[in-house]
Amino acid sequence: MGGIRKKKFKAGEGAQYMSRTQALRKLQLSLKNFRHLCILKGIYPREPKKRKIAQRGATGFKTLYAVKDIQFLAAEPMIWEMRKYKPHFEKLRRAVSMRNMKEYRRQLEMRPEIKLDHIIKERFPSFIDAIRDLDDCLTLLFLFSTFPSLNAVPRDQSAMCRRLTMEFLHIVIASRALRKVFVSIKGYYFQAELKGETVTWIVPHQFSFNPDSAVEVDFKTMSFFVEFYCVLLGFVNYRLYHQLNLYYPPKLSQLSGDEIEKTLADEGAYYGERIASLNVELTHSSGNANEEEQELDQFTLSEDPDKMDQIQKEIEHRKKLKTLFEGVKIFVNREVPREPVVFCIRALGGTVSWDKRLFVGATFDEDDETITHQIVDRPSMEKQYISRYYVQPQWVFDSVNAGVLLPIERYLMGAILPPHLSPFLDGTRDNRYKPPEELALKGEAPVVDADKDEEKSDEEESEEEAEYIDSVNLDDYEEEEEEEEDENGQPLDEKEKERLKLKKRMAVTKGTMEKPDPLAKQREETAEYKMREKMIRNKHRKLYRHMMDNRQKWGKETARLEQKRKRVEAEQSASKKETRIQKKKAAAQLQA
Repeated sequence: MGGIRKKKFKAGEGAQYMSRTQALRKLQLSLKNFRHLCILKGIYPREPKKRKIAQRGATGFKTLYAVKDIQFLAAEPMIWEMRKYKPHFEKLRRAVSMRNMKEYRRQLEMRPEIKLDHIIKERFPSFIDAIRDLDDCLTLLFLFSTFPSLNAVPRDQSAMCRRLTMEFLHIVIASRALRKVFVSIKGYYFQAELKGETVTWIVPHQFSFNPDSAVEVDFKTMSFFVEFYCVLLGFVNYRLYHQLNLYYPPKLSQLSGDEIEKTLADEGAYYGERIASLNVELTHSSGNANEEEQELDQFTLSEDPDKMDQIQKEIEHRKKLKTLFEGVKIFVNREVPREPVVFCIRALGGTVSWDKRLFVGATFDEDDETITHQIVDRPSMEKQYISRYYVQPQWVFDSVNAGVLLPIERYLMGAILPPHLSPFLDGTRDNRYKPPEELALKGEAPVVDADKDEEKSDEEESEEEAEYIDSVNLDDYEEEEEEEEDENGQPLDEKEKERLKLKKRMAVTKGTMEKPDPLAKQREETAEYKMREKMIRNKHRKLYRHMMDNRQKWGKETARLEQKRKRVEAEQSASKKETRIQKKKAAAQLQA
């Protein structure tokens, strides 16, 4: 007898994938609950190599999931709570229709609840894994914290996002972990270093919410992510607060008698406002905070001395950055965005305050004579103090990125600000555009002067070579002229001439310097480069072409920015020249 014949699509990719409809039928869930469950468990659709076989010959485009992923979801205990949703809402609807309020309240109390603690432990086995995944978490929670009450975003969810994000900012302030900041049209980019991991997030600008009539964003699906991220950030905040010896939920360190009486009315609102001000000291659970200081061990970590020096400089830079604003007392005007400026100053050891009528948490008034700097964002002020500097907000952000307090001459009130450079640029790209301000900040020498010096040295060497070759040829010619006659001045016969020719061939002559071909090396490198391109495997050719296209695009972008910079500088110089000419004409007219 022959072997058993295998049925079609029972092995290979046909048996490894299933459609979303099949997954819903297998799990006995609605589409909404299925999406909710997939977001919480981190399950997403897959793209098969051969879609026609994976779809079992079906035409069109189907959303496919791996069979192993669906089996993984089927073993989740939370799925039983989701199955209770439908009968629960039917009982609520029936109680409302029957006007049985007692049954309605009882059903509300018995509403099935989903707990995500075990999912957090499952997706993040270690605490470091949770910190690595905080980038998207913080960005989304900061965004939702600015939303008002919407149909798909309940008010308590936005309030929870606001509370958790403010608590996280206090962690960065207490541990002096801020490293970089950048202001863009999207918002404020912040980067902090927690437990050796770099965390980057975006805080949106504080604009009023403008609801759009066209629904372009599925807020309900995004709220599922917010639900998961709220639990994750709550765990991270709890762990970090205890590692810094701080109480969680946070407590204020100093309260007067009047303030304690005010807290009796609404304790949650009182504490929430002062914690959101980012200008209060939190109570330590036992002594001072246990801040981790990175120190370089004395034994050799690497045989490369340059690498050791770089590590030592990086550690010293971080130590100086943590105390950047220590001893600086800053007052923030009402037109300046308060939260990002106060966060940067407080996270690096500074003292800051604002108008107490603007927001709670102000520690000193504007007429304090000990204020060293005042942050303003207006062209002029009527009342000014001689004992302080009036600078624009960009001075704070640029000082954080530079690691030192920058000179205030270019940031004074009403001055034209220098370009705000991004500290998040990729240092591996050599062909990107580098403005002169970035080169001056890094202390790099201009490239143009070095090229001119090299050209001059090459020209001098070529001239010396030509003079030497001419002198050698002239000596040979004189020797030939002298050998045509003998010692008595009589002409030589033919035998003597042949003997002298043979003797000349056997003699050692002076060598001449060979001029190197400047294009030969370039042609050889080009040939080797093309040979390496031919040796690329077929499966990597598409990726290689994509890399080359990106490199060419970056080169074009660099050239465009350089031309734009030259055009702007030419326009500025022309306008300055015209202004000087007009001033001279006006002065001449006054003298006349």
